[in-house]
Amino acid sequence: MRGLIVSILETGAVPNVDALQTKAIQNALDKVFLAGGGTVTVPAGKYNISSVRVRSNTTLYLESGAELYGSRNPELYNIMAGDTVEPLSPEHLTDKLWEKANRENPFARDYSFMRTVGSRWNNGMIRIAFAENVAIVGESGAVIDGCDCYDAVGEERYRGPHGVSVWHSKNVTFSGYTIRNTGNWAHAVWYCKNLTCEGVTAEAGHDGIHMTRCENIVIRNSHFYTGDDCVAGFGNLNTLVEGCTLNTACSGLRFGGTNALIRNCHFYGPAKFFFRGSLSLEEKISGAAATNIPHRINMLSVLTYYADFSVEIPEQPDNIVITDCTVENTDRFLHFNFSGNETWQKNRPLRTLTMSKIKAKGISMPLTAYGSPDVPLIMTLKDIDLAFREGARNVPFLHTANYERIVLENVNIDNDAGTPVIKAWTQDGEIVLRNVECQTAEEARIVYTDEPFVCKSI
Repeated sequence: MRGLIVSILETGAVPNVDALQTKAIQNALDKVFLAGGGTVTVPAGKYNISSVRVRSNTTLYLESGAELYGSRNPELYNIMAGDTVEPLSPEHLTDKLWEKANRENPFARDYSFMRTVGSRWNNGMIRIAFAENVAIVGESGAVIDGCDCYDAVGEERYRGPHGVSVWHSKNVTFSGYTIRNTGNWAHAVWYCKNLTCEGVTAEAGHDGIHMTRCENIVIRNSHFYTGDDCVAGFGNLNTLVEGCTLNTACSGLRFGGTNALIRNCHFYGPAKFFFRGSLSLEEKISGAAATNIPHRINMLSVLTYYADFSVEIPEQPDNIVITDCTVENTDRFLHFNFSGNETWQKNRPLRTLTMSKIKAKGISMPLTAYGSPDVPLIMTLKDIDLAFREGARNVPFLHTANYERIVLENVNIDNDAGTPVIKAWTQDGEIVLRNVECQTAEEARIVYTDEPFVCKSI
């Protein structure tokens, strides 16, 4: 540890009491920041907090057995509006609340509730904004628990504050701790550069880590057991996800960006924790424990492409590579659908996708690769073993349209005899099959159709 080292006990924090320890912890963080940087240590014990802000050149260090528990009162999280140490300018503050998406006209939605760092929607247990060289580090047994904070005016009229909310920062590190039961995303990261997430475990709650317009991201040796997407976001540049476990009631990756490499990961369902959106209102209000009520736990997809209009996407999304991964019991293997009926896939489409050296079993739906006429898809699937689950009958391997080139090489498919390998809605590009093993008759491997395209949204 470098710089000033301050224990939160020195600034008055008391473990294992009901009272909020927010002020004492914030005083420790400010003391270190004003001294030029250093480390704030959190000893073993339970500490109830609302929201604290970690500033430049500061590490929040959770020792083994240290547990931070978030208040279930959403009114206590608006730390940014009252910050006097680094006050936000008026343009970074707003009273705008969450607004429901307009599925017919995505341009009609006002995204200021999401785009403004000081909005209620961006509240979090831990805030980082306009900072550099910031870390949240936990020893084994360190926990950040959001207590499923309910907010009646939050997203979807129930989601509360995020776990860790980061804006316009660089050189940010998350390491070692377990984060669980957050009111919204466990990590919400916007417009950041040089982000590392290593050895972190996310449980229950919503998205494990959600990144928007970030650059140079490394997510390594982390474990996501989430109710919503594991790794999410779009408009990102240069992303590495490796050695991770992804288990969810939504998508392992709901992701868009340029130059993304996902390797040596294990995707599997059904989910350990259910999707909180399937709870009743009474259960959401009560903060029903994530494991004691039977609700939806099927894992939807390995990769669901993501690109909505909440922010601009300056770079053409391109070059997503998924390799050396194993997949078990997900409804879909791939969900890329620019046919027009996907609310979250209407901004810029993906140009190239490569998936290789993957063993998948227990899939129930076709891969969907429906590109854009303006940016036709180039996709390579190589060294793939895929088995559909028992009961998935008459399922083609791939549904596709608007492609420049699709290559299947060394692909082994376990599905019904007579089911086509590829069902295509357009004939505008090239399809190449090399060493594709399945039960399909040669003359029926590619079927072109003009019937209406139907794909269930995710």
